[in-house]
Amino acid sequence: MAVPADIRAVPRPKNTIVDDSGRNGPKRYAVRERASTKYVAGGNPQPRNGKVIGHIINYEFVPVNSDIKLAPTTPDMLSYGSSALVRSVTRDIEKDLLAVYDPAEVVAIMSIATLRVIKPSVTANRMSTHYNRCFVCKDYPGAAMSRNSVGNLLQKIGMDGNRRKLFYQRRMSATVADHHIAIDGTLKQDTSIVNDLSAYSYKARVRGCNDVSVLYAYDIELMEPICAEIFPGNSIDASSYPAFIRDNDIRKGIIVADKGFPPSKIKDELSERPDLHFLTPIKRNDVRISDNDMLLFDGVLEGIDEHVVYKKAQIKGGRFLYAFKDARKAAKEESTYLANAKKKNTFSPEQYAKKKNLFGVIVLESDQDLDPKVAYTCYEDRWLLELVFKRYKSDECLDCTREQGDFSVIGSEFINFISTVATCRIVKKAEQAGLLDHMSYGDLMDDLSSAWRRTDAPNDPSTDDGYWVHTLKTVFEELEALGLSKPVPKPERKKRGRKPKSKDQTALESKHSRGRHRKETNLSDCNL
Repeated sequence: MAVPADIRAVPRPKNTIVDDSGRNGPKRYAVRERASTKYVAGGNPQPRNGKVIGHIINYEFVPVNSDIKLAPTTPDMLSYGSSALVRSVTRDIEKDLLAVYDPAEVVAIMSIATLRVIKPSVTANRMSTHYNRCFVCKDYPGAAMSRNSVGNLLQKIGMDGNRRKLFYQRRMSATVADHHIAIDGTLKQDTSIVNDLSAYSYKARVRGCNDVSVLYAYDIELMEPICAEIFPGNSIDASSYPAFIRDNDIRKGIIVADKGFPPSKIKDELSERPDLHFLTPIKRNDVRISDNDMLLFDGVLEGIDEHVVYKKAQIKGGRFLYAFKDARKAAKEESTYLANAKKKNTFSPEQYAKKKNLFGVIVLESDQDLDPKVAYTCYEDRWLLELVFKRYKSDECLDCTREQGDFSVIGSEFINFISTVATCRIVKKAEQAGLLDHMSYGDLMDDLSSAWRRTDAPNDPSTDDGYWVHTLKTVFEELEALGLSKPVPKPERKKRGRKPKSKDQTALESKHSRGRHRKETNLSDCNL
């Protein structure tokens, strides 16, 4: 293509030519050196063009600056704090996954689980973007994070139940035989119209939406979930109970369940698992309460804040009943009952007489001979699982699934389980550090996300290592409290007191102290 005359007329180094690339842009007209001459047999010598030494830009020759390098393909700084916190509490989970899944799948699983913790409600479309803006891409390099890759991974995980079972078994191996396992379920809204797990639950009929049911087993002593499983939304807890025990092969511990999980539903599972036991409430109208005089309490529980009376009795078959009545809960339940009866004008002396003694009462059944205080505190600790579900639905924003197939839903819930374990551990770690005494979990994660760090930084961060990017002092304090950054060494405090004596002073005092001591003068001997 012919170069315009006004471009060729621009002053430039000698022995150069102007080459028109034909593409609009600042580098359209390249200035090249005359490298050599090419001889053609039977013809005239032909010039050979060399490298580009500059460009004609705005009718001026602009030389190529060899010191200017092309922009890097990876960023030189990334968000560090929140991803580092998740990684600090999930290394053992990564190790368990590597024992079951292919390493390429593990880095993707851990990446998705981490992003679901630090970026709640992240969608598959945005997964790659957030992966590349934080240290997740450094912690788990090479993870396939495109929308199609994430979808294929969820499908593959959901199809392979054996691997999920092996992973959960490794998790449950940490459960000690006398640990207490809380089992409960929660409903998730499912907007998909093409999977069989989505169905109308008894609650969903009121809300007008489909649900899926997620059952969790929670180790009360470890304060974290140990396994999970997804069921159709219209599957009641009692029918899912034995399948959950079998599918996850729960073989040891004491199951602390709610009324929706009666031990009669897992009779066969209990007989096959001698190290598996239960502690479950019974209904207040159960005849065993009156037959065994469980409302004739024996004493008051000591060592707890509440005012609770109790009774323990062994019943037929070798099982035990534990009855408790909380004075505060009894007063609240009675007040609520009377308020509703007054509002609806439905008060009945007969009904009130039947219920009065049962306000604030809970009766537990177990196949274990437990101390009443242990039985009471174990059941009360079930609220920890309720907190897990609260975190699950609020902090992690995992209360809705949009997956389009059964296997994808199952695979997604498997990764959600890992995110939930990570969240429980983060909350526990932050509480131990005292950070949640004056701030919320969400505010803490938001602060940590603002701690950016250079990608060429050493692996062992220090607050004063010079690799942080615009990180606030308060955020440094949070990082240090969580063990994510070494604090700046504080200067040694100067010792208070007299300044040490010099050698000359010591020698002088020693000289004066030698010889005859001066006689002390008694004022009473003086003639005044």
